[in-house]
Amino acid sequence: MNIRNRMKHSMLIVLAGFVATGVQSEEAGREESAVIQVGLDVVPADTLGDLLKNVEERRVVESREHVQRERDFLARRANQQNMLDDAEAEKRREELRSERLETQFEENEIRIGNLTEQLDKRLGSLRELFGVLQQVAGDTRGVFEGSIVSAEYPGRGKPLGELAAKMGSATQLASIEEMEELWEALQQEMNRTGEISRFTATVNRLDGIQEQRQVVRVGAFNIVGEDGYLNYDIDVGALVDLARQPSSEFQSTAEGLFSADRGDMVPLAIDPTRGALLSLEVEKATLGEQVGSIGKGFVDGQGGIMGAIIIWVGIVGVLLALWRLVDLSLVGRKVTQQRDNPDSPTDDNPLGRVLKVHEDNRGVDVETLDLKLGEAILQETPSITKFINIVQVISVVAPLMGLLGTVIGMIQTFQAITLFGTGDPKIMASGISIALMTTVLGLCVAIPTTLLHAILAQRSRSVTHVLEEQAQGLIAQHAEESGQSLG
Repeated sequence: MNIRNRMKHSMLIVLAGFVATGVQSEEAGREESAVIQVGLDVVPADTLGDLLKNVEERRVVESREHVQRERDFLARRANQQNMLDDAEAEKRREELRSERLETQFEENEIRIGNLTEQLDKRLGSLRELFGVLQQVAGDTRGVFEGSIVSAEYPGRGKPLGELAAKMGSATQLASIEEMEELWEALQQEMNRTGEISRFTATVNRLDGIQEQRQVVRVGAFNIVGEDGYLNYDIDVGALVDLARQPSSEFQSTAEGLFSADRGDMVPLAIDPTRGALLSLEVEKATLGEQVGSIGKGFVDGQGGIMGAIIIWVGIVGVLLALWRLVDLSLVGRKVTQQRDNPDSPTDDNPLGRVLKVHEDNRGVDVETLDLKLGEAILQETPSITKFINIVQVISVVAPLMGLLGTVIGMIQTFQAITLFGTGDPKIMASGISIALMTTVLGLCVAIPTTLLHAILAQRSRSVTHVLEEQAQGLIAQHAEESGQSLG
């Protein structure tokens, strides 16, 4: 019994080996990636005959499957060969087509070269004409776009740009009508640059709002409105308000032209550079910007702190001089009136007070009277010459302060050059501005104060001379009356 069981186990192991061999053969024979699993019905074998029968039946099944797989493989191999033959045939056809296209490309290149040569021969000197036409059209378009005439006639440069592009394509030729239009545009531009035209245009205000205004165009030079000059912005293609109008002498001429009627002859400041000089005039610093504002003590001016000091010193000097000039004028007038009426001396003028000294000392001798009158004149002299020396000192100190400001400005300039070099002139502009403005301010203070000092000195000397003259007359009269001689 044990021997039979051992034989059964041995036969099962052999059967499993055949099954595994069959499965491996099946997997190796397939070209596809899928795995076909064959299910086996496990039939129990009690005897060796049953086991042999089962093995034989399985061999038959496997043999049929192997035959079927072999047929499928041969069928697919034949189909793949047909596909390969078709691909090779398609490759040969494409190679032949490529050769034909290459031949046609070479023929086309030769034909294009012949046609180009023929075109060059037929064009001849016209090619130079079209080149000049392209250049003139492009240059004229730039002139039109930058001209203030375009504010009245917008969009003039677009056809010229299209003509220039057409001439640059080398595939199209200009017609006679297009060349005549270019000539006509040039003629119109020449005519419009010599006329004065009034029209309504869109003006961009400084706050960005657009409004319609009536303006006057003076050729290709300036456009003026009711409030003065306007600027033509090339980038925007419209008129814009100036950030600041030029000086009043120029602005008044623009306003006069705007309000003038047809046929009137009015003066007008013309900008021959078509806007460059007007821009410089607008950017030029005004007197207030150069000197500064009184609210900030003139420190915000181009002269800086030193310039502010010079201005305040000048103001003090001028005010003192004017005050003393008025005072001396009044004193001189009273002295003149007192001289004309010496018998009624008053205390409101120096001569009257000197005459009162004579009245109070009629009984003294001549020498004593001379001393009394001399003392009275010396007492009146300080009030007559008061603050005149201060005006003189200011007239001398002001240019020295201007020279000091010049030195300070040059020091700042050289410090800027040391730090940043000379590449940007704006860096040095601050120091140079201080140097020049302080010199100008010093001279502007020194000149009037020197003149005022000279006038004050002359007025004071004239009053003092009248007092001395009258005093000497009184002494002579007193000596004559008393019978004494002058020592």
